[in-house]
Amino acid sequence: MNMQYWRRCCLNCLPIPLLGFCGTLLFASAANISDHRHLIAGIFAIAFFSLFSLGIGSIKTLRGFQFTAWVVTAVVAAICFPNAFKVWSISGIFRIELRNKYLMLIIIQLVMFGMGTQMSLSEFRGILKMPRAVLVGSFCQFTIMPIIGYTLTRVFSFPPEISAGIVLIGSCASGLASNVLTYLAGGNLPLSVTLTAMSTMISPIMTPLWMKLLARQYVHVDFMVMMTEALKIVVIPVAAALLNDYLRHASGATRRRFGIAAVLIAVCLILLTLGLLNRINLLFSTLPESAGVRVGVVFLSQMILFCAISVLAAVVYNRLSTKYTSLDRRMPLFSMFGICYFTLVTTAAGRNNLLSIGPALFLAAVIHNTLGYLFGYWLSRLMGMDVASARTVAFEVGLHNAGMASGLAASMEKLATVGLPATIFSPWMNISGSILANYWHRKSARESQLETQKLRER
Repeated sequence: MNMQYWRRCCLNCLPIPLLGFCGTLLFASAANISDHRHLIAGIFAIAFFSLFSLGIGSIKTLRGFQFTAWVVTAVVAAICFPNAFKVWSISGIFRIELRNKYLMLIIIQLVMFGMGTQMSLSEFRGILKMPRAVLVGSFCQFTIMPIIGYTLTRVFSFPPEISAGIVLIGSCASGLASNVLTYLAGGNLPLSVTLTAMSTMISPIMTPLWMKLLARQYVHVDFMVMMTEALKIVVIPVAAALLNDYLRHASGATRRRFGIAAVLIAVCLILLTLGLLNRINLLFSTLPESAGVRVGVVFLSQMILFCAISVLAAVVYNRLSTKYTSLDRRMPLFSMFGICYFTLVTTAAGRNNLLSIGPALFLAAVIHNTLGYLFGYWLSRLMGMDVASARTVAFEVGLHNAGMASGLAASMEKLATVGLPATIFSPWMNISGSILANYWHRKSARESQLETQKLRER
């Protein structure tokens, strides 16, 4: 009992010296910048933000901002030491480029899979239960933000590829953070969950469509290529996570059949890596290019391959999560790590752009996000939706999936430019969303107290 008491006291008191030490580090960092000792200043700055991120995790009222603080820490680290997050090499033997296209694809798929494990198949039933609200919410999601983003690019006159990145982040699906914030704000949680699932599944069509319509003057946009990448990045890993959810409740016979299928898929993948893939590529090269035959066959073969991989991933994860029950709780941490990784490499790659247009880009993020909340809320109210549902749509419109935007930018090999807005927009969306959710939560509490007092007076 005494040990538990002292342990609790230490944890409660930890933030005070930790945050005080953070202040000392910040002062030391500023002093060294003024003396032009940038290396030492950078080390102090990273230490400050790292300890600050740890410290606020121990404060209940600030705990919700801890992930945002780690994202900001990643931005600071990449700005101070950009070369450290471009290529890693050990004695010239082991060398890995952190912006490698295939590495980025694997990481973003893991991020989306981790997010998908927080979904379930039952969430899609909400489409049948409240079709009007889902239709209104989906319409707001994929019209307001792309148009606002495009308007901001015309107002601020950003470089073309940065402008394309702003349109991209506005055209992506909503993020899972909207579900948590809707719950805190007293919104319509079932509607939020359904809208997030819906937007995730239709984003491979809507995101490339808006990019083709609004961003083609900034960058070359191939609709089919971007749709294929979006399917790889979003739908395939989320589908794998949903299949895992299905297998949890499936019969033993069904799980055995999927297990056999997973073994066959693993064997086929081994054969592909042993040289069969080269023969398939030779076969594709003989196909006629007219009428898009080759493009269609290649697209179909890629989708079959990735669907097979998703089945294999779902079965393996299902077996692991059955054996290690804590795995489901830790998957969101993997997603957060992946987002921090994207933040590091994106900021390091686009450091010079960020230093030159950073303040203007941050202002654009604030305007973009704020208008998303306002238009999402009031358009929903004009459509006759109740206050709780309007708050839900506001979060779904205002908060977008920055990981998806970074992944698509990486697939375009323009992470340093097209992917840069997502790096700035992501932390601000988390901060503003948390502030708005707390405001609405307190407002709902006050309104409930007033109603209770009126009932007592009667």
